[in-house]
Amino acid sequence: MKYSDVKKILDMISDPVQKLEMVMDFGKNLLPVPADAFCSEITGCSSFVQICRVGTNFYGTADSALVRGVVAIILSMVDGLTPDEIKKLDLDSMFSDLKLNLGAARLNGVNSMIRFLKNL
Repeated sequence: MKYSDVKKILDMISDPVQKLEMVMDFGKNLLPVPADAFCSEITGCSSFVQICRVGTNFYGTADSALVRGVVAIILSMVDGLTPDEIKKLDLDSMFSDLKLNLGAARLNGVNSMIRFLKNL
């Protein structure tokens, strides 16, 4: 799913609980990580999170349903892009624009994922 689609869907939902349920649904659609993918564990997340890639295709895993959804959203922002293209994006603003009610620990994890992607 593309980020623009994610944003459209979340913009249509006003209830914060329903938004988080939709985020969890996004996580159910993460593609399996290919065997030849290069994976990195993301430090700074309260859950176990890996971001993986093969070329410019990104994949991810997490041990929490909500975090899997967050991973899916963040990957929708960068999938198909080169590291140089990713560096030019304002991923923080893109994620903030979704207006998700995440706790401090989850936001720390989001920041860790974004930092990782910016430093590819």
